[in-house]
Amino acid sequence: MPWTKVLIDQQDLEAAQKAGLRNISYRAALLEAQRQLLRSRPEVYLIGEGIDDAGGVFGSTAGLAAEFGPSRVMDTPIAENGLTGIAAGSAMCGLRPIFIHMRMDFLPMCLDQIANHAAKWRYMTGGAVTCPLVIRSIIGRGWGSAAQHSQALHGLFTHFAGLKVAVPATPYDAKGLLAAAVNDGNPVMFCEHRWLYDFKGYVPEEAYEVPFGKAVVRKEGSDVTIVAVSLMVYEAVKAARELEAEGISVEVIDPRTIKPLDLAAILASVKKTGRLVVADAGNLMTGISAEIAAQVAEKGFEYLKAPVLRVGLPDTPTPASPALEADFYPGVEDIKRAARRLAGGKA
Repeated sequence: MPWTKVLIDQQDLEAAQKAGLRNISYRAALLEAQRQLLRSRPEVYLIGEGIDDAGGVFGSTAGLAAEFGPSRVMDTPIAENGLTGIAAGSAMCGLRPIFIHMRMDFLPMCLDQIANHAAKWRYMTGGAVTCPLVIRSIIGRGWGSAAQHSQALHGLFTHFAGLKVAVPATPYDAKGLLAAAVNDGNPVMFCEHRWLYDFKGYVPEEAYEVPFGKAVVRKEGSDVTIVAVSLMVYEAVKAARELEAEGISVEVIDPRTIKPLDLAAILASVKKTGRLVVADAGNLMTGISAEIAAQVAEKGFEYLKAPVLRVGLPDTPTPASPALEADFYPGVEDIKRAARRLAGGKA
């Protein structure tokens, strides 16, 4: 199976099949997680624009409105700010809404509700009022979606105290992290890259949770660490496998959540390799790659044998032209160049 569809090697694939794990898509994993949550927790409901359409948010909510009815799966008008307030208010009253904002580009219209209310009420009330609101939102490149429909603003939301931010790359993590987010009791930004929906992986049928703040090593290595976020996990794994032929051993870390961030896992890897590349699907300027680089420099400077390098989007709006997109979006070759640069003088 192509690397873009699965993150495990043939040996792991065979073991997973023997264990009875299924091969399903990222969209199917999200759909299954929501169906299980709706069945098991009566206080869970879905709300968002177009979630009861035939397409069902790229297939991730397909059929749920017919199964659970409009009181549990609510289509809404285009009124992001007001509806975010409704969802947040219902969460403070004991419900567990999953609010689906299809385009993260328009979440800045809701920042007051998210950053000043949902994120703050637990702290301001000494825990008397909680806001267990989960916001599913789509990040990243489309197909010529241009400057207003293809932004990756996940790093922005890590700035606000009180919010948690998940960036699942695999179907397994999409299902497990969504369940964990709904059950957490705090507001969670759940960020899905649009190119991941067709990617397939092995997912248990039963309900389960993936803990926040626990990174995973996608590939072990000894020369260079690559911390890769969201879609860039796949690019990093492919780069690492191709670099092996050049004698460069790369370790790939998938943080899975960027707030909380598993800095301990990242530092442990950098201590082993001495070199770090951070690959993100978002902007370099004040993005999560900058935060990871800064924290490693502050808390693991003695481990570094070379400067930290970052791979991410340039500081310019997204172009619509396919030719310009090819230069704008980083990928495998950019990661390989960064790793080669660091490993060129390895001791």
